[in-house]
Amino acid sequence: MGKTRKQKPSQYVDVKSWELSDSLWERIEPFLPKPKSRYRGRGRARRHIGGRPAADRRKVMAGILYVLRTGCQWNALPKELGSGKTAHHYFQHWVRIGVFKRLWQAGLNEFDELKGMAWKWQAADGVMTKAPLGGEKTGENPTDRGKIGTKRSLLVNEQGLPLGIVVSGANRPDGALLKSTLESMPIDRPDAPSLEQHLCLDKAYSNEPCTTVAENADYIVHVPDKANAKKNVSGNPVAASHVAGLSKLRIHGSIAFVDC
Repeated sequence: MGKTRKQKPSQYVDVKSWELSDSLWERIEPFLPKPKSRYRGRGRARRHIGGRPAADRRKVMAGILYVLRTGCQWNALPKELGSGKTAHHYFQHWVRIGVFKRLWQAGLNEFDELKGMAWKWQAADGVMTKAPLGGEKTGENPTDRGKIGTKRSLLVNEQGLPLGIVVSGANRPDGALLKSTLESMPIDRPDAPSLEQHLCLDKAYSNEPCTTVAENADYIVHVPDKANAKKNVSGNPVAASHVAGLSKLRIHGSIAFVDC
């Protein structure tokens, strides 16, 4: 009888959505700054300068992912994942030096290589959330009795992948964030002549300069006109369904692509 071929272990480990698997950590680690050495000097003069050792980067990242996935407060981080204060400190530092943006960029590029990025249809919209602790990018929410809140302006493609995002005060109109949202894309778009690209927006973007901003970015713009929507779609059920779909970009407080 021939020898039985030994199966290789799976590359991915089944873990809960808020846990950091070995395979995911291997992909994240190269993007993180290396901890600073506690030694100074050269040769015989080299000495350990003392002080608190650097935190375990994997444990810190696991704590950050736990907070982001569960929505709990930093000080409610389970003890086995370390100190919430430490995780928040590293989170702020890594945001400032662009770690998460590079991770986002690498993820989009890898998806493009493996699956292929769908560029033809895209959609943008904004959603407001509460920010009771305040911060620089906050403002009075006009839909929540003027309470402090933020607005996330997001651009997605037809696969639901986040292509661009901007965070601002809740009092900023959606249209005022469109240009910066389109410019926040971390990867290069195909040239317009080589690939036609459509941008679906709701009625909040029906006024200038939104149309000009989108057209200058080489998009074919689809915005339902509030005054003429009924006149334009009367007797055309297909067009009517498109207009109705465009008005439903907000789903469960986030952004979802709508076929338009």
